[in-house]
Amino acid sequence: MNNFVSLKKISKIYFKKSKIKALNNINLNFKIGRVYSLIGPSGSGKSTLLNLLSLIDKPSSGSIKIKNKIINYDNQNENDLYRSSSIGIIYQNYNLLNDFTALENVSLAELALNNNSKTSEINAKKTLHNLGLSNRVYHYPTELSGGENQRVAIARAIINKPKIILADEPTGNLDLKNAKTVFKNLLNLKNKKRLIIFATHNREFAEMSDCKIEMIDGNIKSINGKL
Repeated sequence: MNNFVSLKKISKIYFKKSKIKALNNINLNFKIGRVYSLIGPSGSGKSTLLNLLSLIDKPSSGSIKIKNKIINYDNQNENDLYRSSSIGIIYQNYNLLNDFTALENVSLAELALNNNSKTSEINAKKTLHNLGLSNRVYHYPTELSGGENQRVAIARAIINKPKIILADEPTGNLDLKNAKTVFKNLLNLKNKKRLIIFATHNREFAEMSDCKIEMIDGNIKSINGKL
């Protein structure tokens, strides 16, 4: 099975009050059709790694290859388009627009690509229905529970049928019952044409992945499973 995403000698340095090395010479390969978990304490580099994979941030050194193509961070328009069409991102804090309904939050993600409001609305309703939210499509985020908001965020992330799904502590703000529901929804998105990578502090959830990658101080501590 070929590598779908490859990281070669990736480092990330931030300069604030002092020099902070968030990632240190990371080499990793990710295969399509598999689920990977990133675990480790806060500050270990999990979120930084996901930001690089999402093409939101760029490495200080090293290269990232997706589908055998090295990412050119000077071509922001191309990267933005690839992110919109092929990468679904699920945040811990939902990042939903409070002035928009669940339906609008989800349909906007597809509308940005096809500029067809009718098609986007139909597909958004289908996606929300598949996540058990048919009776919440016209509700605003403030009218939804934490678990419902996270499922709306998942719907937004998957409406464009992304090849890559990245989730940063997707159950971190939820109680255990809602966390299990959301995590089940996330695992159900696995298929042979999709790569899923999620960061979590929950070792029980991490063990359900195909490969568990443990990080500490910007380094890979251990890898367990099929890389």
